[in-house]
Amino acid sequence: MSKRIYFLLILLCAGCSAGTLKTIDSTLFLSSVDEKKTFVVMLGTGTPVPDRGRAGPSIAIVHGGKAIVFDAGSGVNQRLIEAWKSTGISALNPKNIEHIFLTHLHSDHTTGLPALAAHYWWRRDKQLHLYGPTGTVALANGYEQFIAGDVALRTSGNQPVKDPNSYKIISKEYQTGGWQTSINGITIQALNVPHGDIEPAFGYKITTPDSTILISGDTSASTTIATQAAGVDILIHEVVTEAGLDQLDTFWKKYHSSSHTLSSELAGIAQKSQPRILVLNHVLYYQASAANALEEVKSAYSGAVILAEDLMMIQSLRSVSSKHAKTAVQQLPK
Repeated sequence: MSKRIYFLLILLCAGCSAGTLKTIDSTLFLSSVDEKKTFVVMLGTGTPVPDRGRAGPSIAIVHGGKAIVFDAGSGVNQRLIEAWKSTGISALNPKNIEHIFLTHLHSDHTTGLPALAAHYWWRRDKQLHLYGPTGTVALANGYEQFIAGDVALRTSGNQPVKDPNSYKIISKEYQTGGWQTSINGITIQALNVPHGDIEPAFGYKITTPDSTILISGDTSASTTIATQAAGVDILIHEVVTEAGLDQLDTFWKKYHSSSHTLSSELAGIAQKSQPRILVLNHVLYYQASAANALEEVKSAYSGAVILAEDLMMIQSLRSVSSKHAKTAVQQLPK
């Protein structure tokens, strides 16, 4: 596969009102994102449904030479390696990841954690920090039991080990949203979201000096998301395609409708919040296609929308002196 990197450049009229927002789409071949600015890497865009082209849910936000990871689905470690090797950005080297935030504890969002935490642990400079809902501490403790045999082998022989405790995860769990923390100039705010009968489940609003990003996590249509996403640079939101949902039996229709966001509902959220760009992620499409979700949302929302793919990099390039706000979307080779 060609190593050339593909960008879709979307120009958003920064001075337009919500009712007159215009988008201009053009395609360019560019070499890289601006590492001095915040950017997003869609590491995994999948769901619990097996998909050979999509790893489990995981997103990296890179700012100031550090990457913070949100969710750790199956394959996250490999996707980080691919992103790091394709770009040369050392922040994406798995052993340099220091902070992971979990939206909830469904297995599709967590099964990549052991591989990421175990990656070169004997060469880690710092221990991994894990944040999430109730149950996160037990998850971290379970990982430490899982890796105990490996730790014993590596620390009892002649292998160099930088720090014998660096395999351990420093974990913190929260019973509800509303908390926030700051790391490396990034503020992360946890939002309560309604994911069926799962409590708590979190979305995250991330603020850096040059970007605002909201990650919905798994959620049904949420007024909290609609409010908190107002004017953000990048809204990354899960979605269910209605063409696929219509093909399900009554039981699964009811479940998915109460636990996830329908494409028409997401269009309404975006219409209210007006993000600079809406990124469709964790797309449940069943017997339809992921492209159906994009078509359905665009039929009811006139703003900029893209369908997330693994190893897609997204960057908002705001400039006070510029008439336009640019969003560059870069697809790395898989």
